[in-house]
Amino acid sequence: QANSASLKEQLKMKDQSLRKLQQEMDSLTFRNQQLAKRVELLQDELALSEARGKKNKKSAESSSQLSQEQKSVFNEDLQKKIEENERLHILFFEADEQHKRLETELRTRLEVLETDAAQHQAVVDSLTRKYMDTIEKLQNDKAKLEIKSQTLEREAKDCRLRTEECQQQLKNLQAALGSRLEESLCIINEKVPFNDTRSNQYNALNVPLHNRRNQLKLRDLAGQALAFVQELVTALLNFHTYTEQKVQIFPIDSATDAISPLNQKFSQYLHENASYVRPLEEGMLHLFESITEDTVTVLETAVKLKAFSEHLASYLCFLRKILPYQLKSLEEECESSLCTAALRARNMELHRDMKRLTAVFEKLHTYVSLLALPSTKPEGLLRTNYNLVFTNIAASLHGFHDILKDISKHYSQKATLEQDVPTATQKLITTNDCILSSVVALTNGVGKIASFFSNNLDHFTTSLSYGPKGGTEFISPLSAECMLQYKKKAVAYMKSLKKPCGDSVPYEEALANRRVLLSSTESREGLAQQVQQSLEKIAKLEQEKEHWMLEAQLAKIKLEKENQKLKNSLSGHLTETIQEHSVLSNVAEQKKETAEKSLREPIKSTSLVSDLFPSIEENPLSLAPDVESREDLIKNHYMARIAELTSHLQLADSKSVHFHAECRALAKRLSLAEKSKESLTEELKLASQNISRLQDELMTTKRSYEDQLSMMSDHLCSMNETLTKQREEIDTLKMTSKVIGFNRIILTSTHYHLE
Repeated sequence: QANSASLKEQLKMKDQSLRKLQQEMDSLTFRNQQLAKRVELLQDELALSEARGKKNKKSAESSSQLSQEQKSVFNEDLQKKIEENERLHILFFEADEQHKRLETELRTRLEVLETDAAQHQAVVDSLTRKYMDTIEKLQNDKAKLEIKSQTLEREAKDCRLRTEECQQQLKNLQAALGSRLEESLCIINEKVPFNDTRSNQYNALNVPLHNRRNQLKLRDLAGQALAFVQELVTALLNFHTYTEQKVQIFPIDSATDAISPLNQKFSQYLHENASYVRPLEEGMLHLFESITEDTVTVLETAVKLKAFSEHLASYLCFLRKILPYQLKSLEEECESSLCTAALRARNMELHRDMKRLTAVFEKLHTYVSLLALPSTKPEGLLRTNYNLVFTNIAASLHGFHDILKDISKHYSQKATLEQDVPTATQKLITTNDCILSSVVALTNGVGKIASFFSNNLDHFTTSLSYGPKGGTEFISPLSAECMLQYKKKAVAYMKSLKKPCGDSVPYEEALANRRVLLSSTESREGLAQQVQQSLEKIAKLEQEKEHWMLEAQLAKIKLEKENQKLKNSLSGHLTETIQEHSVLSNVAEQKKETAEKSLREPIKSTSLVSDLFPSIEENPLSLAPDVESREDLIKNHYMARIAELTSHLQLADSKSVHFHAECRALAKRLSLAEKSKESLTEELKLASQNISRLQDELMTTKRSYEDQLSMMSDHLCSMNETLTKQREEIDTLKMTSKVIGFNRIILTSTHYHLE
């Protein structure tokens, strides 16, 4: 930077000197022009003087000779000066051109060097900033790593101490376990007559470990399978029923003409579809009910699977029975005059699809019957083949789904073609739509079953091959049944061992009560006295309650008597209506006044009758309305009190619900905090890994920065070399400026000489 600053100053000085030299050059050229004009004037004067001399030759020959000699000398000197001036002009012009060319070259090079210097300066500044930032980061990282290293050293010391303690505990445990092992071996050798796990027959009777999660998962899967089978049964019933309707409508409508005997037989068989399809749902329902939380569900204990396979076999027989009639019905439809070529092609495609459908049901029945063998004949299917049977069932279900897709596609095309038939009725169109919707439902149901079975294939394979500990399988269904009985007995025995514990105070409440007992100054005798006083108060209150109940009953009886007397007295004065109105108004005013007095005055008597109804004892006939008003007031007062208490009760309930919700929210927050703690520990591990990786990257960046610095130093050296070259060029410019100054001196001398 110092070199570049000095070079800039030198360049400014050189620019100033060049400007001065240029100004001097301009002044010299102007002076040369003046001298040239002066020389021309002198030549003109010489010519005039020669013309004048020719006229005065005769008068002054002697003077002319002298003047001619002088003129010849002057002319020679002038000629020499002119030639020398021309030569100097040429040299000056060449030097000027060379100076301008060098000046332009140097200016361009100076601009290039300035741009390079600015770029290098920017690079140097950016690198210095980067280096400072990296140095600060490294220092911070160094401080952090030092702190971390110190903490790790402390942790390492703690871990060493813990490892020593653990090793000591391990030695103690090994010694204790060795002694216990020797004791247990002695007890086993003395007390155990034989080991039943060595024999498969005896081991099959042992109750395996209860896997409740596995049972719940199997029950859930069985419930899903039941729902899918119910959808499948509904779709099959609709398909067979609407197919029966279609046979009676097309190609010949049974309402207008008699259908063929083949179609009659086919519709008769289709009418019996419910007796074959409904048992599938019942068998699956029984299988679902047999899978409970308490049992051990494996293929050896799944006895209801045999019934389901039998129902599937009966439905397969039904399909085999109706298949030839269905194929003949399609062929007969193709032979009718209403059938076009496209419709005939669709019928033949459905012809092939129905054959494939029956074949797929045969496959499914074969595999389901194989799964039912372990519960009846365990030698018919080995456990090693369970996985293969399940995978084949999944593949068959997917093939079943593909066949139903083809049937849906071909039947939709057939339905569109049958709509274009001129004899197509609305009944035929609606029946085709119903059949198509049932086929679509059947396709969707089978697709769900196939995806469900494929997704849970591994679980079926692992869970249904579950067996007793140490053994590979159950020997026979009889051993599995005995195992289930033993399991029930074991559960009953475990329940009998569990004795119900008495009600205990919660731990938090017990702590609070203990604090209260410790903080209070009352002794046990004082508390006993308080309990005795409270019991006496309760007894008195009970007696008062009974007394007031009797008083209330007497008051009710008196009130009824007074009401009857009032009715009897008022029945004789029905004619005096005007007086009654006045009396009633007065009674109303008195009722208001008495009500106010009764509310203001305190109760002094202990009798409820004399307290609430004093006017009845004095004059029961005239103040009966006053009694009614007081009853209303008392009733309203107690109703308001009840409403207030219910509102307080509702407020307390709402507060309790709110507190319960807050407790649940706090529990959730606690669980989330624990999860976040685990995630933060994992993030801490990742951060430590990232720190180590960043340290490696920092080392690599250090090396790369060192390489860049070496390259920059080389580049600065090259720049110094270029600056030295520029200095040499500037020296040459100085020499040329000196030459130009020397030429200027010569020109000034010639000018003075010419003058």
